[in-house]
Amino acid sequence: MTEISLNILDIVQNSIQADAAYIYIEVDVNTNEDTFTVFVEDDGCGMSPEQLAQAADPFYTTRTTRKVGLGLPFFKQAAESTGGNFSILSELGKGTLVQAQFVLSHIDRMPLGDINGTITTLILFNQDISFRYVYQYNGQSFVLDTEDIRRTLGDIPFDAPEAAEYIASYLDENKRKVDGGADI
Repeated sequence: MTEISLNILDIVQNSIQADAAYIYIEVDVNTNEDTFTVFVEDDGCGMSPEQLAQAADPFYTTRTTRKVGLGLPFFKQAAESTGGNFSILSELGKGTLVQAQFVLSHIDRMPLGDINGTITTLILFNQDISFRYVYQYNGQSFVLDTEDIRRTLGDIPFDAPEAAEYIASYLDENKRKVDGGADI
């Protein structure tokens, strides 16, 4: 994948496949520490110790539609190729936490890409899931919580044009306030 936001999309799709009702996504950029960290946590079905041990193996997947699973292995490789690290914690019946830390300034670090578009798409196409997205840049942050948006919008579904525009605008405006339009 060419952008970290697409890796996030793939990891969140795993959470959705695991029947998560709540998904937490955090992007943390710290230029002072030269780190770029991504967390994706869910309350899905989780993994057994055996599944967890094989989760980053590209030739292992629980899906029946294909024989390989490349999302986690690619994300792991992307983080580690910058001198960063990668971890997965999971407990059967409780959920999974995926963490990838990149060296921000490393020449091989992929760009973040269209994270706002990714988050918007996830919310619009998975309205029955509660999302909490946190974006941090050098200690400044903002939060998008779909439960707050539901209270604000009332009966308007997320995929209604005015709701979709509200979500996209909220993300764009707040990301720009937090990082000053930095190219990450």
